[in-house]
Parts: sequence; structure tokens; C-alpha cells
Amino acid sequence: MTTSDEQLMARYCDGDGAAFDALYRRHRGPVFRYVQRLATADMDAEALYQDVWMRVIEARRQWRRDRRFKPWLYRIAHNLVVDALRRERHVGHVDADSVATLPSTAHDLDIAQLLRDCVERLLALLGRLPEAQRSAFLLQQEAGLSLAQIGDVTGVARETVKSRLRYALRRLRDGLEGCDE
Repeated sequence: MTTSDEQLMARYCDGDGAAFDALYRRHRGPVFRYVQRLATADMDAEALYQDVWMRVIEARRQWRRDRRFKPWLYRIAHNLVVDALRRERHVGHVDADSVATLPSTAHDLDIAQLLRDCVERLLALLGRLPEAQRSAFLLQQEAGLSLAQIGDVTGVARETVKSRLRYALRRLRDGLEGCDE
């Protein structure tokens, strides 16, 4: 039987270092991708990622055992990146004209190259989404959080989360036109 995140965190709070190691192994990839994709190119995503885990260690005494671990972890990550974004005063916006379109001869490209092009476009589009939309999208797709959990992490109502996701998806779909062929 798999030990839940909450059980592992409770054990870590009680002094079990191996429980922290298990939490880290379980969440390191998704948390890193979330931080990396939410951060700007000018930011040190690796340093922010390490800061997330340092905050988990520092804040373990404030973790409430009646709360879910995953939203708590992503709230820490979210707040660190948002604070860094505020320090940089950087908020990106998708500009449909600035995103390269697929060549008109896309059908001549091999499938692998077409997929690489579409993935590059998706990552560029993600980087240009407003921070609130990018964060909501990544929390849903990378972390697998529910609308209510995303609202808890970002401090907004569930309906606001739905709206941010709707706008993010629209911008991504518009920018990826041609990738569905």
C-alpha cells in the first residue's frame, strides 16, 4: 500500500528524514516543471526550485495535518515564483503575431519535426501567457490539482480559476493552430 503525501509529511514533521526524501522523490519532477514553466527566461528556475524545498523544510511546523500536502506544496512554489516575477516586474502576454506559424509546407516535414515544432510553439506560448493564466494551467496540467485546489494555491475563487483556464486554453489553441493536423 502506498503511503499518502499527508502521512509522509506527518512523519517528516515528527522527525523522519526518510519521509521527506520520499516526498521529494515523488514531487521533484512536476514541481520543477511547474517552477521552470512559470518562471521567465531571466529567472534562475533551479534556484527557485531549491527554494521551494527549503521553504517546505522551514515551514514544516506550520503545515496543518488536516490539509492536503500537494496544494500546500504548490502554494509555496507559486508564491516564490510570483514574488520573483514581481521583483522583476515582468508579466508576459501572448501576441499571436509574435508566435511563429508552421511553414506552409508543413505536410512536407516529417512527423517528428512537426511534433518538435508544435512543442516548441506550445512552450513559447506558455511563456507568453499572463502569469495568472499560466499558473492555473500548469497547476492543472502539471500538478493535477482540481479547480478548488488551484483556487486555494493561488488565493482566488473557483470561478476565477475556471475563467483563467478558459482564457489560457483559448490562447494556446489559437497559437497552436495547424498542430492538430
